[in-house]
Amino acid sequence: MGEKLKPLIRQLEVDCVIANAENAAGGSGLTPQIYEKLLRTGVNLITLGDHTYRKRGIIQTLETADNIVRPANFSERAAGKGVAFYRTNKGPVVAVVALIGRLFMKPGDCPYNAVDKILSRISQEADIVIVDFHAEATSEKIAMGYHLDGRVSLCFGTHTHVVTADERVLPGGTAYITDIGMTGAHHSVLGRSVENVLKAFRTQMPFPFEIATDDVRLNGVLVTVDSNTKKADKIERIRVDTDVEEAKTYDSDDGKPEYLNNNF
Repeated sequence: MGEKLKPLIRQLEVDCVIANAENAAGGSGLTPQIYEKLLRTGVNLITLGDHTYRKRGIIQTLETADNIVRPANFSERAAGKGVAFYRTNKGPVVAVVALIGRLFMKPGDCPYNAVDKILSRISQEADIVIVDFHAEATSEKIAMGYHLDGRVSLCFGTHTHVVTADERVLPGGTAYITDIGMTGAHHSVLGRSVENVLKAFRTQMPFPFEIATDDVRLNGVLVTVDSNTKKADKIERIRVDTDVEEAKTYDSDDGKPEYLNNNF
């Protein structure tokens, strides 16, 4: 899908592209090579989630690059940073903050306290603030949207892979959607091959969840923000389908394939 992004950016006149790359390398994690590929396709800022450290090679990138973030409510001793900045060609500076949920997820610090501290710290640095809330429970994501309403321009959810139809601008001017969906094979179970996932659910036995390759789509949202008021004017869902079968399970920059048993 990478070659489809640049024409889309030109067509829609996008000023800043943010990608959650949490599952970019073989379905789990991110490698330095794929990080560089994403930048070449037009991505400006990258967020990660619960699989941040699945590929250990990305740790040095997290420590040195200024355009990639891991959840800000990870331990303060964790590699990487929770906020990154990008100055658009038109001038305004966009800050992206990554957070991770606590319901049905591995333990993390309080995301509400974490984002409150960051917002107070960057108020003079960023013209537009965008938050990626990587969480399992829809209730937790919706609650975060209201917590941030009027204080950030966009709060979008990731992690559950299925795009939701609740995109809206909240009363305070914050654009919100519970989940932006997945870029990958949609003839799948959250990007994994259907057959083995079904076997695992039906038998309660472990099976390798291989990467699916059929019906590849790009999902996301397009948000228009007034850089003077910092409020969102509009949010709409974006979907791009592939014209031909062009996916493959792993590319040469994925790193060693990791077939995870019953682990999305």
